[in-house]
Amino acid sequence: MARKALESQPFSRLLGARLSAFGDGAATLEIDIREDLHQQNGYVHGGVLSYAADNALTFAAGSVLGPAILTGGLSIQYVRPAAGRTLLARAEVVRAGRRQAVVRCDVLTVADDGTEALCAVAQGTVLPIHTS
Repeated sequence: MARKALESQPFSRLLGARLSAFGDGAATLEIDIREDLHQQNGYVHGGVLSYAADNALTFAAGSVLGPAILTGGLSIQYVRPAAGRTLLARAEVVRAGRRQAVVRCDVLTVADDGTEALCAVAQGTVLPIHTS
């Protein structure tokens, strides 16, 4: 069901995002790094990193809060330029209650030899939405 939700997002399809892990308060989102995702200096654009963190933390929260949720806020710190073969966003719920979940996310790149490098750290809050 989570993969189907991701595939229903046009922007996620545009980026080629995939959900490689989901459940028990955690989620991992993967994106193959392509030239068209780079900024002018040859690194993955910060907007792509932010998207990956946002979606990964929302899916992690969704595994405990349910599917009717939205990101309430997100902060991200870029710690290294992102370059490699694959972008990974690994998110984990820090604390979940009835009204919100606080989630942290590490955004990493994977090189051709499989080594991982941390390039951003994010934290966000996810809120359940109630439709009337």
